[in-house]
Amino acid sequence: MKMRIGVLSGGGDAPGINAVIRAVVRHGIKSYGFEMVGIKDGWGGLLSGSFMPLSLDSISGILPLGGSILGTSRTNPFIINNGPQIILKHIKKQRINAVVVIGGDDTLNVAYKIGDWGLKCVAVPKTIDNDLVGTDYTFGFNTAVAIATQALDRLHTTAEAHHRIMIIEVMGRNTGWIALQSGIAGGADVILIPEDPFDLEDVCKYIEQRKNRGKNFSLIVVAEGSKPKNGKEICYSACTDDFGNPRLGGVGYYLGREIEKKLNMETRVVTLGHLQRGGTPTAYDRILATRYGKAAIDLVNAQKFGLMVALKGKKITAVPLKTIVGKRKTVDLELYELAKIFFG
Repeated sequence: MKMRIGVLSGGGDAPGINAVIRAVVRHGIKSYGFEMVGIKDGWGGLLSGSFMPLSLDSISGILPLGGSILGTSRTNPFIINNGPQIILKHIKKQRINAVVVIGGDDTLNVAYKIGDWGLKCVAVPKTIDNDLVGTDYTFGFNTAVAIATQALDRLHTTAEAHHRIMIIEVMGRNTGWIALQSGIAGGADVILIPEDPFDLEDVCKYIEQRKNRGKNFSLIVVAEGSKPKNGKEICYSACTDDFGNPRLGGVGYYLGREIEKKLNMETRVVTLGHLQRGGTPTAYDRILATRYGKAAIDLVNAQKFGLMVALKGKKITAVPLKTIVGKRKTVDLELYELAKIFFG
């Protein structure tokens, strides 16, 4: 009897999910003769019993597509009454032998915990924030950095023409990887990250240093989770998702108002938001996602579960889920010190 392997994507979408699905399905069918089953809308699909067959035809042409052909959600089955039992019931009904789980920390935490209930999982790291430990890079991150860098390039010219301070708010709830790398690549004059709470006086000092050199404009990149010293992160709303994560947003506008008050200089704020993870993935992310998908199915075939595929240097390896869940890969502060050379 053929093994039936499920695939799901959970959490926020990231460019490259479809490239993972394509590799998982194609390698699973052609190399191992698996029957592949798509699980719709992340863990929510296993709760509601929403499935779709995955064939070579159904994955044709999806490599460059953003989003996820399976859909996604931030559903946490462990806050649902009898959630794990419901999932196992649907797994048994569908005769699914194992699941490839594509997701970030919250999604993979569920994969780890539900493994104790008997569900066999192999994980693929996905987050544009690049904050998962155990891997050098997550797919989707390269695309997000490229989009933010392009935005900075475009804002530079209009900032200079109008003598304005342009503030670009990028994603990064707990870590500033996108802000840091796009800021360095895009020539930002100030970069603010969650790992290092900012002093508004220092930000203004950098702007004034530029003004004293005849530069009447500045570009500031700020991660959405950045906060002032002795202050709190700024939330878009009081709502949280199933995992208790707040909806962050607004730190860019906070900075703009405060800078205008202190320096009497015109500011403009651009919030990239979901533009960073929508649309087609870069070539790098397509290749990394493809390598991850292939490696995940190899682990399934080898009956090695409870693992996450990972990039270490140039090689794809695997790490135990128990060693990565609940942890966070923060920004390399040495790289941040490099960036500070170019502040002001």
